[in-house]
Parts: sequence; C-alpha cells; structure tokens
Amino acid sequence: MKNILLFIGFLFVTTFSLFAQKTEFLTVAESSDYTLTSTHRDVLNFVNKADKDSPFLRIETIGYTTEGKPLPLLIFANPMIKSPKDLVNDPRLVVYIQANIHSGEVEGKEATQALTRELIKNPNSEIFKNIVLLIVPDLNADGNDKMSDQNRTNQNGPKSVGERHNGQFLDINRDAMKLETPEMRAVVGKIYNVWDPAIVVDMHTTNGSYHVEPVTFTWQMNPNGDRDLINYMRDKMMPWVSNTLRDKYQTLNCFYGEFVDRADRSKGWISYASEARYMTNYVGVRNRLSILNENYVYADYKSRVLGSYNLLLSILDYAIDNKAEIKSILNKADEKSRSMGSSKEIDSLAIKYQGQPTPKPETIMTYEVEVIKDENGRTRYQKTDKQVDVTVPYIADYFATEQISIPYAYILNIADKKLIETIMLHGIELNQLSKDTELQVERYQIKKLTPDSRINQGHYLNNIEGDYVQETRVFKEGTYYIKSGQKLGKLAAYLLEPETDDGLLKWNYFDRYLVPQWGNTFFPYPVYRLIKPTDL
Repeated sequence: MKNILLFIGFLFVTTFSLFAQKTEFLTVAESSDYTLTSTHRDVLNFVNKADKDSPFLRIETIGYTTEGKPLPLLIFANPMIKSPKDLVNDPRLVVYIQANIHSGEVEGKEATQALTRELIKNPNSEIFKNIVLLIVPDLNADGNDKMSDQNRTNQNGPKSVGERHNGQFLDINRDAMKLETPEMRAVVGKIYNVWDPAIVVDMHTTNGSYHVEPVTFTWQMNPNGDRDLINYMRDKMMPWVSNTLRDKYQTLNCFYGEFVDRADRSKGWISYASEARYMTNYVGVRNRLSILNENYVYADYKSRVLGSYNLLLSILDYAIDNKAEIKSILNKADEKSRSMGSSKEIDSLAIKYQGQPTPKPETIMTYEVEVIKDENGRTRYQKTDKQVDVTVPYIADYFATEQISIPYAYILNIADKKLIETIMLHGIELNQLSKDTELQVERYQIKKLTPDSRINQGHYLNNIEGDYVQETRVFKEGTYYIKSGQKLGKLAAYLLEPETDDGLLKWNYFDRYLVPQWGNTFFPYPVYRLIKPTDL
C-alpha cells in the first residue's frame, strides 16, 4: 500500500528553490498565496521580465489568437542557438512543454512560469547542458482571459478561471488533425515542423474519478504511432518518471485514467482518449514521445501547481539521463517510416482499434463511494472518507481491430486549396506529376455516407462505408501525390484514408466532392491509392 503520509508530509520538496517566498519575482499564483491565476497580460509581463534578465532565454511569437493576442514561445538554451537548423549536430535534446490549452485548467500555466524563473537563475544547470527547452505557457490566451467563478465550479481553486474553448468556441485539443484553430496551426507549423521536439508535454486538469494522487499522466496511445515508441514509454520512461516523481520529488502520482465502472473497480482503470485529434496522440503519430499531464481536480490549487512542476522536473531528469537513447529510437522510427510502401514488409494503418490492459496493472489510491439517487432518479456515486488502495488492469494499450495496408503513394485528383494547405501545414511532403501519367490505382467506391446526429466542434462528422476497386486512370500533369515513404507517412495515411476516425474526410474536407446535386449516387472519393512502387 502506498503511504498516504508521503503526500501529506513531503509533497512540496523539490531540488529547485522554486517557491521561496523571499524572491520578488513571483508568479500570480505565488504572490496571491494560491488564490488567483494569471491573465495573459500577466504571463507576458512575467516572461518578458525573465527575457530581459537572461541571455539564455529568447522569446518568439509563433502566432496570434482569434482575438489578436500574441502567442509567445519561450526558447531556453545555453549556449543559445540562432536557428533550429543549428541543432542538426547538437547533442542536446529538444523538449516542448505547453500549458493552458484548456484555460480553466491553470496549474500548468503557473508551473511553467515558475520553471522559467528557476531556469534563468541556474544557467549552468544540467537542464541547460543537455536540453533545448521550449515552453508555451498560455496556449489558449483568449479563453484564459474570460475568467469567471462560474467556470469549472467543481475544481478546488482558484475561484475564477478561464473557459475551455478558444476565441472560435472550439476545443484546441480536438484540432490536431483538422487544424482549424490559430493556436494549433501555430504549434504544428512553428514548433513541430520547425523544432521537431523529441518529447512533448501537454498539461491539463482531470474531470474524473476520485483518488488521492495530485498528479497523473500517461503517454501517446494511438496505435498508428510507432509501436516501439509506445512500448518504450509504457515499459521504461513512464515508470521511471513515476518512481522519480514519487521518490526524489516526494509527489504521489499514478497513471492517468478513470474507473471503467466506479461500482466495480475490478473492471479496470482506463485512459480512453485514443484518437489522433488529441495533441498527445497526434505527436505519437508523428513518431515522437508525448506525455499527457492531468492533475487531480479535487486536489487543492497549490498542490496541483507544485505537483505538476515536480512532474516537469522528473521528465527533464529522464531526458537528461537518456538523451542519446531517445535520439536513437526516434531515428529508428523515422527510418521505418521512410521505407513504408516500398519495402518487402507490408505496413498497415489501424482503421478501428480497441484498448487492452497494459502488461502491468496500476495501483490507485482511491476512496470508497456510496451509490445514491439524485432528484431525477439517476444513479450517482458519492465519495466517502474511507481511503482504499486498489490494483486493477490499466487499459491504455490500443491495438487495431481493423486495418488496411499502406500503399506506395496517395494521388489527389483535386487541387483543393484548403486541402493542400492543410496537408502542407502538417509538414507532409507533396509532389506534382511532371506530365500526364496513366496509372493502375485503387479507387474507393462509396456505398454509404451519413453524418453524425450531433455537431462536434462545428462539424457533423462523416461516417462512410465502401470498398476499394482497381482501375487504370490517367492523371493530369500537376496532379498532387504523396509518397507514404516519408517521415510523416503514417500521418499522411491517417489523414487521407476515408474510413479513419480522424481523417480529413471525417472532418468534412471532401464533402463538396462526394455527392452530386441531385440523385442518390456518389462521386468517386478523389484520393487514389497507388499500390506498387512506380517511377513518378
């Protein structure tokens, strides 16, 4: 049984002088004794002061929100680098941390500001020697400044926080594939494509089951990410981080999830958000290591800030100790991607998938609950004061239940400007035919196409059924094609295969090209599969 006294007595121990109250350079959380959180202007003032005080911090604006607020990217390096191109032969590892994508979930915003202060105070630290660190402390700046005591009323402080959605009324953490928000477009275009961070950390607050641990986290789990990287996170990196967070930084933690059935906890603890629309899984599909931090909503605000800060230190500790190994496994994943579609091995893409228990169960310090009925007669679960530890299956390993082979190339038989721009923004390599070319291809023949009954992020998501048929077709000079054998080949396939759960067809990019104005027939899906390696 984990010792609950560990949490009570030692949670706030860190190796940094993070929250020394004698310093005049305090975050809003610290200066208010953890009753307030920072506005976007507060964040800008804080990081600009840090920038003036240190030659090892540079701030770049990666974009602007819908309401025109700047999005600062903090770059920490000693020695500072002039350009990401200088990292080609640099032994340091690039790590990216982002906070406040859901701006009611504020502790990551405060923890990253505190980390900023501590870094510039310690320019000779092991972090600087081994890491180029990137931080966006307030990604959802528009939502952040719409503070109200009516937002996240179940959260244990601070009293007034921002809204979940951005200035477009969209959830940025559902936008990784469709790229409709300026915030996500900035992150993908100006951070992932430019800096190519080896490790990404996305900071949140939970909404789920009752437990003692103030900090939870998990890793990328979409099965279209490299399986060796997923297993590396599951079996090595994440257990190490968990142990270090508990033993070195005295912070209780568990892997993120919620009970499948609160009335029968033996059914397991599940991390359920496995689609690529979520930032953490999207990064995994790009073959990089990704961590979702979810701090416990019922823990007090100060505990959440300090706990998430300690998690960041634990992750950086691991990156420092294992940077060469991390670079090696990422290079191997990229090499596999570049050989897709042309090697003897048949590569496949998961179309449907299901979660399974990880090899090791997870222990959760939870509470007994009482079953009650609300005024409408619905079953509810009420937390009691009786604490109990349970060890249950951790359902976080997702494997394909239906898959399709990845072709040599995809051919786009339309020159839709928005489609092409979105694919390019993802960092995917496109080419154009130099002449009219006759090719034997697979065409997707639609049998059924229906929208969801409820709007999701401004879309009625498509549900499609059909089959591939072979045909020989002439494609005109200038037609775009995408070879699967590239660094982001799996991402390209995920976006373009019609039946994936997060592809561009799902998100309505192709709607105008699928159905004629009259009748009940369908046009051909305008993305064709070139199966065999061909000189294009």
